[in-house]
Amino acid sequence: MTPLDLGRHDSSLAAADLLQAAINLASDLDLPTVLQRFVQASADLTGARYAAINVLDARGRSTTFVHSGMDARLAELLGRPPHAIGVLGSIPAHGTLRLEDLTQHSSFAGFPPHHPPMGAFLGTAVRVRDRVFGYLYLSEKAGGFTAEDDQAVLTLAAAAAVAIQNAQLYGQAEHRERWLQASQQITMLLLQGADEEEVLAHVATSSREVSEADTAALVLPSLGDSLVMEIVDGVGAEELLGTVMPLDGRAHTVLRDGNGLVVDSLSGARAMRVDALRQFGPALYAPMHADGRGVGVLVLLRRVGSPPFEASDLATAESYAGQAAIALVLAEARHAQDVAALLDERERIARDLHDLAIQQLFATGMQLETVRRRAARGVDPSELTGIVEDALDNVDATVRQIRSIVHALRDPDADAPLAERLRREASLARTGLGFAPSLVISVDGRVLDSAASLDGDAGTIDDRVGEDMSDDVVAVVREGLANAARHARALSVSICVTLQGDAPLGRITVEVEDDGTGLPDDRERRSGTDNLAARARRHGGSFALGAASSGRGALLTWQAPVKGRAR
Repeated sequence: MTPLDLGRHDSSLAAADLLQAAINLASDLDLPTVLQRFVQASADLTGARYAAINVLDARGRSTTFVHSGMDARLAELLGRPPHAIGVLGSIPAHGTLRLEDLTQHSSFAGFPPHHPPMGAFLGTAVRVRDRVFGYLYLSEKAGGFTAEDDQAVLTLAAAAAVAIQNAQLYGQAEHRERWLQASQQITMLLLQGADEEEVLAHVATSSREVSEADTAALVLPSLGDSLVMEIVDGVGAEELLGTVMPLDGRAHTVLRDGNGLVVDSLSGARAMRVDALRQFGPALYAPMHADGRGVGVLVLLRRVGSPPFEASDLATAESYAGQAAIALVLAEARHAQDVAALLDERERIARDLHDLAIQQLFATGMQLETVRRRAARGVDPSELTGIVEDALDNVDATVRQIRSIVHALRDPDADAPLAERLRREASLARTGLGFAPSLVISVDGRVLDSAASLDGDAGTIDDRVGEDMSDDVVAVVREGLANAARHARALSVSICVTLQGDAPLGRITVEVEDDGTGLPDDRERRSGTDNLAARARRHGGSFALGAASSGRGALLTWQAPVKGRAR
């Protein structure tokens, strides 16, 4: 092979290596992986001992520094990444900066402590969407860098720009998806009837997790015109909770104008009157506006030195905060409707009691007063018997009227058979869970609606369990399904209601099992499970909530002795 052929062979190999490096860059959508591959490929193609990419934010500050060729111990000694000043600041936005010895450059200002010696240098800008995304630094190549190295890094930087843009778009899509899921969870909680405090706590927790913030706070209107941090989740929660925001501060401005804002650093802000906020760096304020009015401000905080919030972060946080505000307004409207319905019902009850029961009791009282007067005059008792009997009849009628009114106050579904009520609860839970839970009801070993079941099994359940316990059984199933929807992130939920035997030895058992994440180590909200335990104690039964036998998920078990229908 001639020298010319050798040159062509080497050139072909270099082109193939460059093509393969570009393909490798495009094969991944994880940004840190793309950057690491780009740095390593640049070093391999040029023969540089050291390689690094310095990623800058919109203000020219280093946010990410990925390097190759330097061991972790030395990198730790160097500490922070280099600023784009001096020789590094001389790298052009287009083309390359190639130096035989960077220490001889007019802008060289010396190496920091522990920095290894470097001579030959090649730098170029990596541009994404016509903006400098970061700078590639290559150094320490035996014999120095060449024009061929210039062309290789420029070509590779162009391929890296495409890969970086794809990774950014993919990351933004995933980010929006997480915000969307968080918004859907708010709607799900409201559909399940969660109270306002639980919904607000979820808004704070989910927004902190999705935005990768260290702390999330909900600033809500309080007495007068004041705004208070009423819900705080994350770092410094105890210190921030209850903080009154300054009247001319950022929170008031965001709530009044309806425009969110991003702050580079609260710790370095000149006008900072809330000392508890000085421990944080980047901050984001998103207005919670709905129906033309502000209901609060979502504040996201990161520790000092953390990456700043970007414009895209603000856009998604504002959208999420707006949806949360709409959900809260709808919850308020629903609560107002419930209160109005309750007042209307109270008025109806008062009318019924006055027109039916009280009037009849008044008439009965008049009859008994007549008996008392006649008895005082010495009238023959036999003449009074008819009046007393009429009065007793009126008392019985009044009792029936009161019972009828009380019965009307019960759940409209309470008159339906227990099996039908349980099927209805399972059907309603489909919305919150995202799938239909399985329901199995058995009587003395026979599964309801199976080939082995008897025609009267559904009625047998109602006769043995009774109206009072039926309400508790429905409440247990409802709470178990709600817990699985709120906390478990399960893919399947099964409900088993088993009736075995007749009073006084018979028992009814309710089991709700899911394959979700299981029980958290620290469960703060226990009101629902405490109610289930109280319902079990009232009937002389028991309640337990523990891990499922499969080792994944949770199992709720509630049982009580049956007493039969009241006669």
